[in-house]
Amino acid sequence: MPASSLPANLDRVREQIARAAERAGRRADEITLVAVSKTFPVGAIRAAYEAGLRHFGENRVQEFESKQPALAGLDAVWHMIGHLQSNKARRAAHLFSRVDSVDDLSLAQKLDSAAAAEGKHIPILIEVRLGDEAAKSGVAEPDLPSFADAIAPLAHLDLLGLMTIPPYFDDAARVRPFFAKLHLLRDDLSRRLARPLLVLSMGMSHDFEIAIEEGATEIRLGTALFGERHTTPEISEP
Repeated sequence: MPASSLPANLDRVREQIARAAERAGRRADEITLVAVSKTFPVGAIRAAYEAGLRHFGENRVQEFESKQPALAGLDAVWHMIGHLQSNKARRAAHLFSRVDSVDDLSLAQKLDSAAAAEGKHIPILIEVRLGDEAAKSGVAEPDLPSFADAIAPLAHLDLLGLMTIPPYFDDAARVRPFFAKLHLLRDDLSRRLARPLLVLSMGMSHDFEIAIEEGATEIRLGTALFGERHTTPEISEP
C-alpha cells in the first residue's frame, strides 16, 4: 500500500469510529485504535505514526525484534497481540509495552519474573477464547475466574482487562453476541477481583463498529489502515 493511502484510510476509520460511538451513546475518544502492523514494513509503521497513530500491534516476537531498531525513536505503545509462548516471555518483556494475549499461567509467571528483572511493570490483558474453536488460543470461558485469581497476585503485571478474537463470519452482525459476552465477563471479573478492569480489546477491520457498539475500548485494525497483507513466509521463532 502506498504510504499516501494511509491518511485517507485513517480518516475513513475515524469517521466510522465516531458514528459507531455516537450510536452507542459514547465518545469517540473513549476508543483506542491499535494499528496491527504485523507483516507490514517499518516504512508503513512510520507513515502511520506520522499520521497520528501511537498504538501498534505485532504478533511475533522475532518479527518485531527485526523492526524495533529502526523504530526505537518513536514514542509509541507496542502491543504484543499474538499467541506468546512462555519461552519467549523474557524477550517480549523487553520489547513490548504491553502483552494483550496472556492465556497461560506459566507465561504470566515468566512475564512477571522478566518484568521484575527489567525493573518495570507490564500491563496485560487476558485473552479469552469464545466459541468452539479449539485451535484458537485463549482462556476458555469457564476457566477465566480461576485464571484471573491465579495471576492477580503477580506484582509486576498490571491486569487491565480482556481481549478476544471471536469466530469470523461473512455477516459481521453474527459476531455481536461474542462481544456482548466479553463485556459481561469483564464486568463479572471486575466485581470478583474488586478492582477496575477498564480495557475491552475486541473488534478488527471487518467488525469494529459492532465491537464499539458493544463496549470495546480498544480496536485492532490492520487491513482497514494498511490495506491487504501480502503472503509472507513463516518466520521461524527459536
